Amino acid sequence: MLTRIDHIGIACFDLDATVEFYRATYGFEVFHTEVNEEQGVREAMLRINGTDDGGASWIQLLEPTREDSTVAKWLARNGEGVHHIAFGTDDVDGAAETIGGRGVRVLYDEPRRGSMGSRITFLHPKDCHGVLTELVTSATSAPEGESGGH
Repeated sequence: MLTRIDHIGIACFDLDATVEFYRATYGFEVFHTEVNEEQGVREAMLRINGTDDGGASWIQLLEPTREDSTVAKWLARNGEGVHHIAFGTDDVDGAAETIGGRGVRVLYDEPRRGSMGSRITFLHPKDCHGVLTELVTSATSAPEGESGGH
């Protein structure tokens, strides 16, 4: 059902400065950037490595674009740092249904668009030992004609 750690989402106040830190300190380069208007974030995806299932593992840096976004509210409460962990799956709908059937609240009725054309949903952190958890089907593993994001 879950095939890998897809990414670790890190909330930051200044995306450009945080990207520069990860580049200068670890040698990670930006693979993709985008603004997700629905989620109110500007993001950068830094590819860490490939995985056995053909996917990849990423660091996702998130800067809020508006004060009412979930990431902005989280930053106001917690400051910069790890915001969520995302697990990759080839079937986000099925994984959400299975995990929801085990008593974990799924935050979206239907998966939404995420980074790089992926499909995503989130699991309630109170049901996951305090960890906001995302389920991701990458665009490359999504059924034909479907798209979404991180």
